Amino acid sequence: MADILNQDDFRARVEIYLEAMLGAAVDIRLLQPLPGGVTRDNWLIHARVDGEIQRYVLRRDMAAELDDRALARDEEFMLMTAAHAAGVLVPKPRWYCTEPCILGAPFLVMDFVEGVSIGSQVVSLPELEEARRVLPVQMGQQLARIHALKTDKLTFLPSPRAGHSPAQEILAQLRATLSRLGVHSPALTFALRWTEKHLPPGGDIMLLHGDFRIGNFIVDKDGLKGIVDWEFGQLGDPYQDLAWPCVRGWRYGSGLLQLGGIGQREPFLRAYEQASGRTIDRRTVDLWEIIGNLRWAVAALAQAHRHLSGRDVSVELASLGRRSAEMQLEVLRLIAEQGI
Repeated sequence: MADILNQDDFRARVEIYLEAMLGAAVDIRLLQPLPGGVTRDNWLIHARVDGEIQRYVLRRDMAAELDDRALARDEEFMLMTAAHAAGVLVPKPRWYCTEPCILGAPFLVMDFVEGVSIGSQVVSLPELEEARRVLPVQMGQQLARIHALKTDKLTFLPSPRAGHSPAQEILAQLRATLSRLGVHSPALTFALRWTEKHLPPGGDIMLLHGDFRIGNFIVDKDGLKGIVDWEFGQLGDPYQDLAWPCVRGWRYGSGLLQLGGIGQREPFLRAYEQASGRTIDRRTVDLWEIIGNLRWAVAALAQAHRHLSGRDVSVELASLGRRSAEMQLEVLRLIAEQGI
């Protein structure tokens, strides 16, 4: 990624880009990085346009990719646009740019949505107590709407290889990642072998958000206001999305509340069933929860590698590597609960 040398240069380039897109003079009053992003570089923009302040979020690629199956910014933009048109709670996408000469890397721009997105704040702020009560049902309703999206025009979405179920494809990817990182972990080796012997039954293939969880939601006192971070959109088994928000890593210290540290999963699953018309097998969700924790255990090691490689030097990325041990323990605990 070509470096933008200083923030003044960055600000000037953003201003020129917005003027070209809006066809009007733009005066940027605020340009600051948003906290919480480890896969993309996110910036809040306050810009005066024709006498009014417009608020946007700019989402830019980082130097190192976490997953080579992640969508490019133009693909993420098209997926968000389709979801927004279908009534999913998505910040309105505005523009995208794939030319690295503009800001050093591809980026997209979307409307700013007021609310809280930092997971640790969503699960703990007193003023969000009522939001935490209603979030499980809202999450189930929104996920059903995402899974109902037609994908015939979204031909770029990753999908399992022929002859591989979604679960088999994920396990193959995890093995490949561990091999690339040179990681040799008895716990992960055991968990992979166990999961391969106890694969969840194959389900329908449909659009997945791919990272549907607390931390990727914008929340205010009334609950869910926006769903962000669509870069892992894909075709797969809906149980993957249903189990992912229950992974221990997304509970932000509220470990007893299985659904993202805000509540139990049953109201979420019932709301999804009612909105989608599908019956959800709880045991299959259990198996996908094991896979989800296994995925995050490996992803945490990959995040740390981004720092260790020198491409995205970050204390946050380095610290994420330590979370892998927590996820490995959770995987072993969940396997033991299965009693098989």
